[in-house]
Formats: sequence, structure tokens, C-alpha cells
Amino acid sequence: MLSEYGERIPLTIVETDGDSSLTIIFQEAGKTTMELSSLKVGDKLSDMLGPLGCPTEIKDYGRVITVGGGVGVAEVYPVSRALKGVGNRVVSVIGARSKTFLILEKEMRAVADNLYVATDDGSYGIKGNVGDILKDLIVGIRPDLVYAIGPVPMMRAVSDITKVHDVKTVVSLNPIMVDGTGMCGACRINVGGKTRFSCVEGPEFDAHQVDWDELLMRLRFFNKEEARAVDHYCRLKSLKTSREKNVGVE
Repeated sequence: MLSEYGERIPLTIVETDGDSSLTIIFQEAGKTTMELSSLKVGDKLSDMLGPLGCPTEIKDYGRVITVGGGVGVAEVYPVSRALKGVGNRVVSVIGARSKTFLILEKEMRAVADNLYVATDDGSYGIKGNVGDILKDLIVGIRPDLVYAIGPVPMMRAVSDITKVHDVKTVVSLNPIMVDGTGMCGACRINVGGKTRFSCVEGPEFDAHQVDWDELLMRLRFFNKEEARAVDHYCRLKSLKTSREKNVGVE
């Protein structure tokens, strides 16, 4: 929470020094993340709680393909590093809309045995999406596990590809969350015909058991409210900037 009256949002911890600092990577997507990006050194957050949910199961599977799309690479990086650390052969695929939005490439190259990069517009790496690369890799590598995190349509596409080849696939889901403790039920999803709470039972689930249609529908629940909040925030910010300029002129 940024302030006492702000909303709670879930963010990914990329890494920590185990003592005094942690790294979080996020993308401006709404009012709260826009406010977060405006903070400066020395500013404070109202509250931070974590880590929450269930930890990633790290063990020696054998051959693993990790797939990250957009800001999802921020989570794929520590998971890939941990999987490599226990002896897996890790092949990673990361993608973004364009080179401008690609993150952590250098870090991913340091932890993966092989790294493949895709951009939608072809400005860097292979032109296309991570699924295009995965289709070829999965045949040649025959992985024991595929781990994916990114936009829901991307994870769904990965799930569809791996299901054909009967490859165990884990996805990290990002439904709407509020309290992060299983009390509100906002993050509920349907997995294998059962209601699961992503904040306390996830965020990772068997991709082939996820009801993707329901997840996408729930993610759109507050689109109108979110758009209004962003519009209001931008108007106030513009008004504040205008007043500061006028004061400066005076």
C-alpha cells in the first residue's frame, strides 16, 4: 500500500540481499503503479507484506524450459536461477512487445544454459512471440517441466502447446488481489473444477487445469473503475503541474 487510503496490489520480488533491501520490478498499468513510479529516493510506503503464497517447488527435474513474457521475466529470472542452482538444464525464452520493453536479458543469460529472445515487432531477437519459439524447442528438448509467467493470453498459449506434448507445465497467475491472506476471495480462480485462492494456495498452478476463460473474465471485472481512476489521477497531476509552473512564473 502506498498510503493509508491506497489500494493493495501484488508485486513480484525479484531478489533480495537478505538483509536491508529488495528489488521489485513492475509495469505502470493503473493509478497505483503510476503513483509508485513517481516516488523518489527517501519516500516511504505505507505498508508492505510478504512474501505471501506458496514457494516455488525447486528440485532437479532434469530438463526445464522457463518462459517469461513482458514484466513476467522479473519472476522467471529468480526461478530460472534457482532451478539451475539445483542441477537442472535450463533453457529460457523471454519476450516483449519490442526491444524497449525487454528486461533482464543480461541476467537471464547468466543463469540459463540457452536463452532465446522474441519481440512482437521484430526489433530484437526473433520476430514473433515466445510461443513461436517454444513450439520448436519442446520437440527438440523434450523437457521434463515448463514454467511460464506473463500475460494471461501468453500463459494460455504456452499451456495449449505443452498440453499437446503432455509436458508438465506450471504457471504463475496474477488475478486481482486485495488482502493477500485469503479473506476477501477476490483472487479466486477455477483449477481442476475447484475454487482456489491464488494468494494463499498459489500463485503457481498446473497450467492444464486452469479455467482460462473464467480467469480472463474476472480480470476484466473492474476495467471501467480502473480507467476512471487513471483518468482522475492524470487530471489531478496535470493540474498540479500547471499550478507549479504558474507559481514559478510569478
